[in-house]
Order: sequence, then structure tokens, then C-alpha cells
Amino acid sequence: MSSTSSSSLVSRTLKLKNPKLLLLESCSTLLQLKIIHAHMIRTHSIFDVFAVSRLIAFSIDNNLLDYALQVFYQIQNPNLFIYNAFIRGYSGSKSPDQSFHFYVQSQRVGIFPDNLTYPFLVKSCTQLGSLDMGIQAHGQVIRHGFENDVYVQNSLVNMYATLGDIKAASYIFRTMSRLDVVSWTSIIAGYNKSGDVESARKLFDRMPEKNLVTWSIMISGYAKNNLFDKAIELYQVLQSEGVQANETVMVSVISSCAHLGALELGERAHDYVVRNKMTVNLILGTALIDMYARCGSIDKAVQVFEKLPEGDALSWTALIAGFAMHGHAEKAVQYFSEMIKSGLTPRDITFTAVLSACSHRGLVERGMEIFESMKRDYGIEPRLEHYGCMVDLLGRAGKLAEAEKFALEMPVKPNAPIWGALLGACGTYKNAEIGERVGKILIELQPEHSGYYVLLSNIYARTNKWENVESMRQMMKERKIKKPPGYSLIEMDGEVHNFTIGDKTHPEIEKIERMWEEILKKIRPVGYTGNTTDAMFDIDEEEKENALHRHSEKLAIAYGIMRTKARTTIRIVKNLRVCEDCHTATKLISKVYERELIVRDRNRFHHFKGGACSCMDYW
Repeated sequence: MSSTSSSSLVSRTLKLKNPKLLLLESCSTLLQLKIIHAHMIRTHSIFDVFAVSRLIAFSIDNNLLDYALQVFYQIQNPNLFIYNAFIRGYSGSKSPDQSFHFYVQSQRVGIFPDNLTYPFLVKSCTQLGSLDMGIQAHGQVIRHGFENDVYVQNSLVNMYATLGDIKAASYIFRTMSRLDVVSWTSIIAGYNKSGDVESARKLFDRMPEKNLVTWSIMISGYAKNNLFDKAIELYQVLQSEGVQANETVMVSVISSCAHLGALELGERAHDYVVRNKMTVNLILGTALIDMYARCGSIDKAVQVFEKLPEGDALSWTALIAGFAMHGHAEKAVQYFSEMIKSGLTPRDITFTAVLSACSHRGLVERGMEIFESMKRDYGIEPRLEHYGCMVDLLGRAGKLAEAEKFALEMPVKPNAPIWGALLGACGTYKNAEIGERVGKILIELQPEHSGYYVLLSNIYARTNKWENVESMRQMMKERKIKKPPGYSLIEMDGEVHNFTIGDKTHPEIEKIERMWEEILKKIRPVGYTGNTTDAMFDIDEEEKENALHRHSEKLAIAYGIMRTKARTTIRIVKNLRVCEDCHTATKLISKVYERELIVRDRNRFHHFKGGACSCMDYW
């Protein structure tokens, strides 16, 4: 029976039972509901189980569970419909455990469940996040003979998949005699959540009929599992098949562009949103702000922010974090102050963003003031990342002893990133004494992390402690520690190109290498010598220089200059911190070629222009 004919049947029944109940269909306020309820009491129709079941169902459908309970307690003999209504109502409420109360109570009075009972009972287990309760509910399903009902099976697949038991979800899915779009979508979502995106995609490709929810879940699965290029590729397939994306899809796509630093693709996604007249709400707006900021276009991030009808803590934080990444500390602090003036309460991640901005610009006093205001003015207990920002702030400003003292006196135990920030500062200021103490702590905390060995080795090398350098090299060799390869991404004509150190796989690598040799010829006369300080310490000087010339961002820059017109801005994303040699080379390239080069490394953005960098060599 169709939903339309079912609705008509209910209306005809209501007319026969109690014409006044038809008013429920147009009821819009609690007062109107009470008037109808009062009429039912006066006319004694409150004792009609069918009539009162409609009153309860209406109350539950309109999130008036407390009122529905008051009505329930006036009933002498509630039926299964009423019990199912409460199980359904509580399954989507803040108290999903109450579903079990009504489930048990119904059987105590001799009313047994049907196939409409279990999907919502199982949903309550999902809402509670309790796999144990879910297994018990599954046992009840089998006990009462509903294990082959498609709606119950779908709820079980979704429950097991959501709660992390993908094997159980997959078993039920495989044994189902009839699969519908809900079945496929639930199992695909489960595989994505478990991190097995490959299995999810295989099921997605096998799915006989996809809806927008399934497309959204698969694209989101790629994005959440850091397969950002795959998310964008699948979005392009969706477009080629004529399916119109929704807000959820676009948030995943725009976030993927942000992580890849793919500004052109991000702009196309934004244009798609505008063309299809999607409402740029806070979720979509915040994603756009983050994307433009991460892709190096902070001005466009500001434009999106200013067009939002109203901001929330997350949208303000996204913009403040964007200013921090680009080294615009004063702007970050300014917007932080404006956010507070607007009446919004900053969140802990807001403080992380503004403290990071202070750190990258050396605003020690302002950073201290903001840090102290967290607990004093907003009741926010500083977390590890906030303490980390303060250690970084002091370290970058050259206050290494203060930074070490701050870390040692923290009320919580410092983690590796906090000590790592201090070790990096020791490298910048060539302080081997503190660097050695911190390096030993780090190697003990994370003995498999290659970066800490290399940082400490470089500190030893800069202070001519060659025996210690050899000791570190030997330790790495014994523990089989290898430095992960750096990579750089550059977007060209809507395609993201990935370069790694010493890359030979790119189809145009020979042209790129010739381009780099040409660049070297032009930057050497203006001061480039090749700083081998940060090169790996177990190769000789000539090999070091060759290795430096194959750093991933240099290959990406050469490709960008080769493929773009004169004076075109080049944008690059790098997974590691930019080394001193690449930083120096890029400054000189920006001067010689009269280009702006925007490089996003692991720590921040560097805007190279006219031979200078926006970080003022402070990174």
C-alpha cells in the first residue's frame, strides 16, 4: 500500500472513530494539542485505544515525549502500536535506553513485538554506542523469529557497522535474501568507518542502484581516510553521471581540496555551489573558509566569512587559524578580539589557533595574556596543545631556558610534539645543551620517529660535535630508522602533481631537471650557494648538494615555472618543514623570476615575493 493511500485510510478511520481527531493533522502548538486532549477526556474517547494511540503518536512525532508519557499513564490497556511508538520515539531521543523499558514492559503485560519493534530497538543500541546491548537485541530478534525480515536486517547491519563490528555487519549483509539501497549504504558506510575504503569502493561499484546518500558516504569515506584525491575523482564521476551533489558531498569535496592545496579545484567546487543555488550555511561556509585559507588565498577566505549571515565559533576559528597559517598574527588577534565582542565564547580550538598565530610572529606578551585568560575568563582548562603553543612561542622567540622550564612545570606531562617544538627551536638557535636534553627525552618517547634523530644530529653538526653526529647515525642504523620522504604537491589545470625527493616517475622529469639547472644558473649569481647544513649527515658534501637540488619543492617549483606564464603565482603544498636551503632558494627565485611563490609546509604558509618571505625567516 502506498503512503498516500495509507494516509487516506487513517483519515477515514479517524472520521469514523472521532472526527475531532482530524484536527491533529493541522495541530501546530502544544496548546492546540491540549485542547484536543481535553475534548477527548470530556467525550470519553480517551478510553478508545485507537484514538488515544493517534494522540500519543502525534505527540511523539512532534518531540513531545513527556506529554505522550502523561497520556500513556491514563491508558488502562495500551496496545502494541503504542509501545512501538514509544520505542521509536526514544530511539531518536537523548534517552535511547528508555526504549528497552517499554520493550520489556510490553512483554510483561502479554504484548509481543512485531517486525516494527526491532529496527528502533536496534537503533537505540546504536544511539547508545553499546555493542553489548546490540548483541542482546539481536538475540531477541532471533528469539522472536524476525532474523529474516529485511527491515530488521538493515537495522542490524547499520548497528554492527556503526559500532565497529564490520565482520558481523558483513555476515548479515551476505546472508540477506533481499538487498535494498539501505542495506548497501549501511555496509559501505561501515567499511569506510573501519578504514577499509578499498572494500567499501568495491561494494559501491557493485551496487545496482545508488542514491545521493550512498555517493555522499563514499566520497566522505575517502575524505575521512585522507584519500583526498580519490574523493575528488569520485565527485567528478558523480558529476559525469548527471547526479546533483548536495551540501554533504560538497563539504567533503571542499575539505579534500583544502588538504591538497588545490585552489583551482576548490574554486570550481565553490562555483558549483553557487550555480546550483545551495545555501552557504555555517557548515559549508566554514569548509570554504578553511579551504581558501589552506590553499593560500586568505583574502577569499575573508570574503566568504563576511558573506555568512551569521558566524559561529567554528567559522571564526577557521578564519583565525587561516590568519595564523599565513603569519598574519595581528589580524588573527584582531579577529579573536572581534569574536569576543560579538558575544561568542571562544572554544579550546579557537585558543589553539590564536596562540599559534602569536607563536609564529613572536608575540610573546600577547600570547601569555591570551593563555592566562583561558581559565580565568572562560573556564577553559588548557589542554596539551595549548601548553604546546606556549612552549613553541617561547622557543621561537629564543627564550629556550624559559620554554624548557615551562614544559617541565606544566600540570600535565609534556608529549612528543611539545618537546619536538622545543627541539626545533634549539636547532634554530644552535643550543646543543638544551637540545641534547630534549632530544634524549624525545627519542625515549618515540624511538621510531626519524625526525627527532635528524634534528638532534643537525644540532650536533652545527655546533661541530661530530662524535655525537656519528653516534646518532649509528643509533639510527641499528634501530633501522629511516627518514620519511618529503613530497610536494602542485596543481596544474585542475590536476594535482605529486613530487618526491629524487623523483624520476613524472612523465616530464627530464624537462623539469633541465628547468631546474636553468634556475640554478640564474640564482647563483645573486647569492645562492647551496646550504647543506640540513642535508642527511651520512653523505659527503657533493652528494648533499645533489640531494638538495632534488628536494621535492624544488622539482615542483621548476615544473610550475615551466608550465605557467611569466609572473603567474605558483602554489605548492609540502608535507614536511621547508629546509633552510629551499627557503633561501625560493626567496631568490621569487626575485629573479619576479614571481610570487606560496608554499604551505607542515608549520605554516610562506609567501615569497621580491626576494623576501612573509615569515621573515621566522619559522
